Amino acid sequence: MSRLAILSGNGALPQRLADAQPDAILVSFAGVAHDLQRASEVHAFEKMGTLFASLKAQNVSEIVMAGAMSRPPLDPSAFDAVMTGLAPRLIAAMQGGDDALLRLVIAIFEEQGFRVRGAHEIDPTLTVDAGLLCGAALSEITGNDVAKGIAILETLSPMDVGQGVVVENGLCLGIETLQGTDALLNFVAATPLHLRKMGGVFVKAPKRGQDLRVDMPTIGPDTITAMKTAGLSTLVIASGAVLLLECDDTIRLAKQANITVFARDT
Repeated sequence: MSRLAILSGNGALPQRLADAQPDAILVSFAGVAHDLQRASEVHAFEKMGTLFASLKAQNVSEIVMAGAMSRPPLDPSAFDAVMTGLAPRLIAAMQGGDDALLRLVIAIFEEQGFRVRGAHEIDPTLTVDAGLLCGAALSEITGNDVAKGIAILETLSPMDVGQGVVVENGLCLGIETLQGTDALLNFVAATPLHLRKMGGVFVKAPKRGQDLRVDMPTIGPDTITAMKTAGLSTLVIASGAVLLLECDDTIRLAKQANITVFARDT
């Protein structure tokens, strides 16, 4: 019988998927933090041949990548034969953005005969349909900020830059880059008050043409907490294309902070 393997990074998502798929093989990686509650296999990135062999020996036919993973430092002297063969392609891809690297990772697993699935395919409740999730309807000013945020993300998509932007009263206060959502919202929070009017919009959406099986944009309770600190009033996400972790807690916190959460039809 074929099995699923969850390749785990940091955060709540890997455990969420493990709970939904109790028979799945859990894989973590040396040097990468994780929050898994039960034992997992630990593999080194330098030994990809060992990982592939282990998965195949356990009849794994599908894999899902879940959780945050930073680009690890690699020790070429520890490469096995498989990793030695893959290294030139991986090193070239690392010179580009996250999307280019992740597309290559997908291709490598598919070349080994594995089907790569998205977290939203394993647990469809991780995404939401279009509509107002909490808060007030979008005003004209807010709607204009949302439109500008979407235009900024679409313009940047070919550059493989980021999945989030903050716009307030027509002004862009920050763009998510390699450092991630927390860094963006912290940057906005540190913006001098005389440069802003407060009440801006955080727009979170995938890059145009992004493969949603990996690195799908994600929000959760921490996002709301950081938005409150940054003085933002509205969160707009792409329906069906952004993972919403701990949905009940996220919406509860948004209501308490008077933050509107809206899922925009893609």
